[in-house]
Amino acid sequence: MNRNNSSSQPDSGRFGSLGTFAGVFTPSILTILGIILFLRLGYVVGSAGLGRALLILLLANGISVLTTFSLSAIATNLKVKGGGDYYLISRTLGMQFGGSIGIVLYLAQSVSIAFYCIGFGEVVAALLGGGYPLMPQIVAASAVVFLFVFAWLGADVATRFQYVVMTILGLALVSFFAGGVSRWDGALLTANWSAPASPPPFWVIFAIFFPAVTGFTQGVSMSGDLKDAGRSLPLGTFLAVGLSIGVYFLAAVVFAASVDQQVLISDYSSMQRVAVVDFLITAGVIAATLSSAMASFLGAPRILQSLAADRIFPFLNVFAQGYGPAGNPRRGVLLSAAIAFVTIALGNLNLVAPVVSMFFLVSYGLLNYATYFEARTASPSFRPRFRWFDHRASLAGAIASLAAMVAIDPVAGIVALAILFAIHQYLKRTAGPARWADSQRSWHLQRIRHHLLAAAAEPEHPRYWRPQILLFSDDSHRRERLLTFASWVQGESGFTTVVRILEGRGLKMLKAREEAQLDLNKTIQKNGIDAFPLVISAPDMSQAIQTLVQASGIGPVQANTILMNWIENAPRPASRYLEVLFSRNLRTVHRFGCNIVLLATEDDKWDALAGAREGEKRIDVWWWADATSRLMLLLAYLLTRSQPLDQAKIRVIASSNQGSADEALESLQKTIEEVRIDARAHIVATLDTGTLVEESADAALVFIPFQIRNDKPLDPFGGILEETIFTLPTCALVMAAEDIDLEAEPEEGKAAEMAEALDAVADAETRVKYAEKDFEKAAAAFESIRGNLQQMLADPKNIRDEAGLNRLMKAVSETEEKLGKAHRRFLREKTKADDAAREAEALGVTLIDKEAEDGQNKT
Repeated sequence: MNRNNSSSQPDSGRFGSLGTFAGVFTPSILTILGIILFLRLGYVVGSAGLGRALLILLLANGISVLTTFSLSAIATNLKVKGGGDYYLISRTLGMQFGGSIGIVLYLAQSVSIAFYCIGFGEVVAALLGGGYPLMPQIVAASAVVFLFVFAWLGADVATRFQYVVMTILGLALVSFFAGGVSRWDGALLTANWSAPASPPPFWVIFAIFFPAVTGFTQGVSMSGDLKDAGRSLPLGTFLAVGLSIGVYFLAAVVFAASVDQQVLISDYSSMQRVAVVDFLITAGVIAATLSSAMASFLGAPRILQSLAADRIFPFLNVFAQGYGPAGNPRRGVLLSAAIAFVTIALGNLNLVAPVVSMFFLVSYGLLNYATYFEARTASPSFRPRFRWFDHRASLAGAIASLAAMVAIDPVAGIVALAILFAIHQYLKRTAGPARWADSQRSWHLQRIRHHLLAAAAEPEHPRYWRPQILLFSDDSHRRERLLTFASWVQGESGFTTVVRILEGRGLKMLKAREEAQLDLNKTIQKNGIDAFPLVISAPDMSQAIQTLVQASGIGPVQANTILMNWIENAPRPASRYLEVLFSRNLRTVHRFGCNIVLLATEDDKWDALAGAREGEKRIDVWWWADATSRLMLLLAYLLTRSQPLDQAKIRVIASSNQGSADEALESLQKTIEEVRIDARAHIVATLDTGTLVEESADAALVFIPFQIRNDKPLDPFGGILEETIFTLPTCALVMAAEDIDLEAEPEEGKAAEMAEALDAVADAETRVKYAEKDFEKAAAAFESIRGNLQQMLADPKNIRDEAGLNRLMKAVSETEEKLGKAHRRFLREKTKADDAAREAEALGVTLIDKEAEDGQNKT
């Protein structure tokens, strides 16, 4: 029964048939106990010495164990479908990381089929003898055809073949260990503990051994064929890794205790010397190569099928098709066989073999990092059933994988990373929107939380001001202009929220609100603007505006600017009603601390501003040296950071106020230079409507302050605003609710006030301490003299010494007076310190209770 292509995972809608032993443990253990065990472990022990060899085994298997912990955590947090490593990484780190590792893992496993089959061919050719040079390739190609049949028939049939292979491997190992027991030599074990004279470098030997542990995730590739992937993947992988560690460590000790060091170094087949039945070792080598090739033949097509089903690479979509109840990826099997045949035909594997090994290491590193990444998002959805997990272990696994790449082959590692990076960048540009929920959003939200709390802990300062815009518009055509204007203002530094307020009550508003939200989303996406949509339904427009202006934002990110279109033309008497409502709403938002910017333009005027035109564009700012003027100058500067106004010139226009025009020009130009904005000062004799129209008629954009009186928006001269802007180009009408100090230095502002208040508290507390010490000294002196007086009065003889008694009484009086002064000084300083503390707390300074802290330290 054929299965249709689907963008979902290829195993959705079906259940696998393999359990833990057949689906995970068997392919993993057969790949780990491979040709390195039979032909290279003896060399590693002989070249490094048993002590260093055990260290190499420990380091290499450490990566396996750490990665297995990560795999267990992430596999028990998701319902794992087909694709193995690719599925786990893509569903955590996203489409770009998943797609790049998926395609290279598929190619690496497909090429590995050829590697293992060539190893099989070399062994068989050596057994057959003869000098025919192409014999290994012919045998290897025959092995590919043989294994292709099992892969084509499906995982169930291939697993039965693997049971046969496992039996042969088991017999080979039993023969080896039995021979090792009979040949055990404690003295030889001691001699082989140390490395020989002039051994190969440690990391060279490590690189020779490390491929032995790269097969422990072969079972992961079978995830789509498992009955219960969440249970089988961690259990089967842990069993395979644990058993293989025991086999490798025990085999290393047996080698050291039964074979001379020089023989281990020179004879790769030294395992046959130890085994009771040496032919079983040859059979084991053959079985190891075929089992590893079979595991790759099963895993590679399933990665390709999962990758194709996700439609990341359109040219791979044809490989999503599956066959039979289990959805066997036969098209992927055909392609993997073709890649294996081509690789065998090329013959020279030394060029690509190191890069292929790096791809496996990169996949382990990304699997570890994906788990660490998921855990660090602190998402409530991260609830793995595997409890023995710590995100630091996953980070250690990722770092260890990278370190292994550097230690084994830095050049191959760089090449592998470069290929992955290139594919990642390609997918970043071409993949389109995400097709599934990964952990990227959780990570961003966690970072937002962290940064918002950090920003909230810092005091406000004019240097931190950024445009946080609430954009109001009910007209879709004019809204697009506002969106574009807002994007120019915010640039890369602010936020814009596009707001629509729907008046009404009842359930019908839910549907209307949903439709309006979709409409806003479409408008934002169509214009390619970075903005957030917000639709509010409320029974009253004015109340909605009041509530929104007060509640908009989170933490330190609060709306500070309202952007609207100039009021729509309406027939009388409706126009007067709208004008009053418009003005009152503007006054409300201004009262709540929001700056107001009204965009007044028409189609031809907007085209002149937004489109290309000959000559330079000019932005005029009409200057009154007040808060609104400073805000307009800052907004004009922000506009010049974005196209199409990045080449526009700013002109600041002011009046000489009946004084010297030269002095006024010099003063204004100095002000502009002090605020570090590239603008040119221009002085006019008088400020009135006629001058404004005459001077700015040829500008591209004009910033004009406005005011509201008697529920009417007026120009800065008290005239009707609509009549003023009618004869001007595009205008930005501004009314500031906050005074932004464009010249603010880092040492100014609230932070400086808080620091000053904190210093004042510290100085006051220091004076209190000195005053307290003086008071204690005065009290001690008073007690001493008073004690002397009491002692003198206790003896009747001393009473006759009237002069001495008078001197002592005078000293007591003087000391008591000093004590009183010291006490009053202490009280004054304590009062000043309390006042300073209250002022500091009013500014938001958190004071530490020094007495309580000292008490804690003593405790």
